[in-house]
Amino acid sequence: MRSLLKPRSVAGQVFLLQLVVVLLLIATAVVALVLQDRNRAIREAGDRSLAVAETFANAPGTAEAMKSKDPTAALQPHAEVVRKKTGVDYVVALSPYGFRWTHPDPEQIGKHVSTSYGEALGGEPHQTTFDSSLGKAVDSTVAVFDDKGTAVGLITVGVTVDKVAGVVQHQLPVIFAAGGVALLLAAGGSALVSGRLRRQTGGLGPVEMTRMYEHHDAVLHAVREGVIILDGDGRVLLVNDEARRLVALPPEAEGRPVTELGLSPALAALLGSGRAATDKVFPAGDILLAVNVRPVGPKGGTVATLRDTTELRALAGRADVAGGRLQLLYEASTRIGTTLDVKRTAAELAEVAVPRFADFATVELGEPVMRGGEPTGANMEMHRIAAEGIRDDAPLYPVGTRMPYVPDNPVAIGMTAGRPVLVTQLALADGWRAQDPERAQQVIEYGIHSMISVPLRARGQLLGVVDFWRSEQDPFESDDLSPAEELAARAAVCIDNARRYTREHTTAVTLQRSLLPGMLPELSALEVGHRYLPAQAGVGGDWYDVIPLPGARVALVVGDVVGHGLHAAATMGRLRTAVHNFAALDLPPDELLAHLDDLVTRIDQDAAAEGNTEAVTGATCLYAVYDPVSGRCVLARAGHPGPALVSPDGLVSFPDIPVAPPLGVGGGLPVETAELRLAADSRLVLYTDGLVEARGRDIDVGLAMLREAIIHADGATPDDTCRAVLDTMLRGGSSDDVALLVARTRLLDPEQVAEWEVPDDPAAVSRIRAEATRRLEAWGLGEAAFTTELILSELVTNAIRYGGSPIGVRLLRDGDSLICEVGDGTSTSPHLRRAAFTDEGGRGLFLVAQMSRRWGTRYTDRGKIIWAEQALGGGSVGDLGSLLMADL
Repeated sequence: MRSLLKPRSVAGQVFLLQLVVVLLLIATAVVALVLQDRNRAIREAGDRSLAVAETFANAPGTAEAMKSKDPTAALQPHAEVVRKKTGVDYVVALSPYGFRWTHPDPEQIGKHVSTSYGEALGGEPHQTTFDSSLGKAVDSTVAVFDDKGTAVGLITVGVTVDKVAGVVQHQLPVIFAAGGVALLLAAGGSALVSGRLRRQTGGLGPVEMTRMYEHHDAVLHAVREGVIILDGDGRVLLVNDEARRLVALPPEAEGRPVTELGLSPALAALLGSGRAATDKVFPAGDILLAVNVRPVGPKGGTVATLRDTTELRALAGRADVAGGRLQLLYEASTRIGTTLDVKRTAAELAEVAVPRFADFATVELGEPVMRGGEPTGANMEMHRIAAEGIRDDAPLYPVGTRMPYVPDNPVAIGMTAGRPVLVTQLALADGWRAQDPERAQQVIEYGIHSMISVPLRARGQLLGVVDFWRSEQDPFESDDLSPAEELAARAAVCIDNARRYTREHTTAVTLQRSLLPGMLPELSALEVGHRYLPAQAGVGGDWYDVIPLPGARVALVVGDVVGHGLHAAATMGRLRTAVHNFAALDLPPDELLAHLDDLVTRIDQDAAAEGNTEAVTGATCLYAVYDPVSGRCVLARAGHPGPALVSPDGLVSFPDIPVAPPLGVGGGLPVETAELRLAADSRLVLYTDGLVEARGRDIDVGLAMLREAIIHADGATPDDTCRAVLDTMLRGGSSDDVALLVARTRLLDPEQVAEWEVPDDPAAVSRIRAEATRRLEAWGLGEAAFTTELILSELVTNAIRYGGSPIGVRLLRDGDSLICEVGDGTSTSPHLRRAAFTDEGGRGLFLVAQMSRRWGTRYTDRGKIIWAEQALGGGSVGDLGSLLMADL
């Protein structure tokens, strides 16, 4: 059989040829069987997944569960039971829009799938074969239809092919057995051929044996590795020249026990024991030997090899150091700068350096840098912002300490020069000790012996400094300056990015806060609660406002500008200012939104003309006007979610408010309004889409959650309602900003309102003055009677002279205000003008303006109303004579 292993012999060549042929036949059979089994398994996997998907989709209750409020709670347990019992890899229920309701991994529930399921929604099962992490798999997707034939969801089932492949495993033993028999027959035939050849040749001759021995001996002594061959008794049989050199063996070492050769006791014991060993290191004079021992032969002999590893050890040590530094820099690139927070980034720098590079690390930054401002140079005041160490009791300055460095301090020198400074022995650094001699002595006694100070510079500006300290590790060397500087450079870029983000974020937040209303006015018509929560990504364009209107009415407005950042905040301010201006004209909600749509269209056109791609298109707005006298609330919206209405008995509804296109895309289409009659103590909840919409959650689910949150906050104040709604709806945070406005309605007491119809006759003016005076006396406002008579006389006289029927007068007592309203059937508006000395008229409106806190005109469906608001308890009305004689 020995000749069979020699490829140069005829028997060996014949055996190898037969072995190759048999192996090729076996491989061909196995490949054919595997391909056949794989195709069968794919078909079976497809049939199994499709059967499970259709069974689960058509199971009673599946469609109802998908239409329920919480499909995940209803379907997840059943899906897992089906998956485990049928042996498939997953059973996933999807919404018609591709969001997961069930999944074996709960973290995947709610996420969107990107696979195509349009064919399945059309009623045709969809199958696809793909390569997964577990191998080739088959996925079947079918739709679930309700009784009306509407697709309410999808069921997708996946099976890996390996789960149904098994025929090969049963047939492989037969193939391998046949191959083994063929190999045995080939080996027997080769043995017969080899025996016959040996008898014919008689074996190798003396020359061949001598040549073979000389070759082996030359190789043995030429290798650069020591070789020692021992018998079972531990005696040396053979030693090459390299082994003699490495362990200084005597000339006649062969035949002697290994323990008598003068080797170190540990090395001699290992060689004589006969035990196997791998890369055991032993000192031999000035070198280090790596020893490998392997037992050989049936009589217990061993072969030992010896290799000089002194230089390799030194190279390995340097390689370990270099590898450690590379690993340090790699960790720095992944762990530093994970957030855009200056303090957190500085703390990450200290955490990365300890304990891999230093035992302690401290970071100081300039005061302007911490606030997001521009650094002011090497002389700016430093504050310790982060510290990390292997222990917490180090006597270094704590975080928050102001750090005024003296000029000779190594840290100050490094900041001035812009390069790292190495202090190998802190005890001998006079400049460092002079900073604070007492604390310096504590640091030295604690065991901290060396430091490296590296300035943090970015874009040529000094941001701060990082100091690395060692106590238990070896002192810093000059080779440590390079990794310290690289570490600081990477951290400085991250700190500068965080600083610049802080500056921009602060600017955007300041702008947005300045544009949002600060304190809302106290109103008798409404009790208001409000909240604004910026998005996690930064400031946004959501806003709200409460605007007092004439006649004790109030305008409620909520808007949303698409996007985040300065552009969205600035656009929000422009829209809010425009709404205030339009509201000052007392426009009805539909006209106000139409004007706002025109404004946004012009803004977009101007932006496009200037090449600015950040358009306002996509902004939405909801505008409502509430009248506390009648309880009438008129609403209009442009692309904005409708409000929630809470009746006094706690019932929550979502009124159907006609929706117009978002601002800027209306194209001149009319805006429709809706009118609601609100009882006292009703609550009107206005909000932006960030409150009810979320990724992976349908808006109907969000509205249902909002309904439940409002119900649970029943009876609370508007401010408490805001808090309860946000706590319920935004427990996990929001990717969009949210504006919320809750208004509780009030109705004016009918005793606070007085109304009269005025005939189209100048003689009726005196009667109206008399009735108004009597009503003021009943209200206890007799001191305001004279001024009120003057105002009513002017307004009613103008209505009779220049207006048309019907003419009406209304007095409203609203808190500290008395409002006089005179309406007529014409739309002409009076204007204040200057009257000359010779003019007999033209001073009436001037007197009204002087006697009133404010006055104006608003238009109705059947004419106009001129109103004047007086401040009650505001003192005397002034010298009417001087007013009448004033040079107008």
